[in-house]
Amino acid sequence: MKNSQEKTLRLDKWLKIALIFKTRSKAADACLQGRIKVNDQSAKASKIVKIGDTITIKMKWRKRKLDILDIVGKSIKAADAKLLYHEHEMTSEEKEAEDIRGLFYKAASTSRPKYKGRPTKKERRDMEKFRNNNDAVN
Repeated sequence: MKNSQEKTLRLDKWLKIALIFKTRSKAADACLQGRIKVNDQSAKASKIVKIGDTITIKMKWRKRKLDILDIVGKSIKAADAKLLYHEHEMTSEEKEAEDIRGLFYKAASTSRPKYKGRPTKKERRDMEKFRNNNDAVN
């Protein structure tokens, strides 16, 4: 039997087992995009992680910093998966920066048009109605 210090596992497998990502392929894609760092170094999906390593994960507008507390070789319950890592608390400055990034992200996603191309009949009627109301005011 291995000692707890000798336990190792591929990074993408650990991220899936710890339920940080829903699937192993999504974890591997995040590694490929450079959004995952192990001990402050960019990591590939095949990187071997061990107990005590620190993982930094960049999500949409959020950063998570985790310390690996345990490694298991198979999928486990969600309640047990949370015991595999310790998540660092954010400082007040980091929380404020995260809130601002979240607002920018949400604002950018709402300002994009739903689709490209020609407006629908309803949208054309709405535009005509808007133009007519503006002409009446001027």
